[in-house]
Amino acid sequence: MATVNVTDASFQADVLESDKPVLVDFWADWCGPCKMIAPALEEISDELGEQVTIAKMDIMENTGVPADMGVQSIPLMVLFKNGEPIARKVGAAPKGQLKEWLEGEL
Repeated sequence: MATVNVTDASFQADVLESDKPVLVDFWADWCGPCKMIAPALEEISDELGEQVTIAKMDIMENTGVPADMGVQSIPLMVLFKNGEPIARKVGAAPKGQLKEWLEGEL
């Protein structure tokens, strides 16, 4: 299962009203570390797709939700469960660390 793109307009339906946990990766095109973790997130999405949806939100194209969430540093990954943010991870990390963190939070 590939990552999905979410926008300010789709955030409510795609993330907050999702029937399974959603990991939102707040990123920007100019962010090197964001680009470094993108392939790892795609792989994790394929591996854990039954348990969690991995979504990406470009903070340059969508400013409302990142402002509401207080995004100050990217990459920022926020795990939502039942419409509530339950965990955050700031910064890039190797795939193994990202997957271990996510599995620990699920």
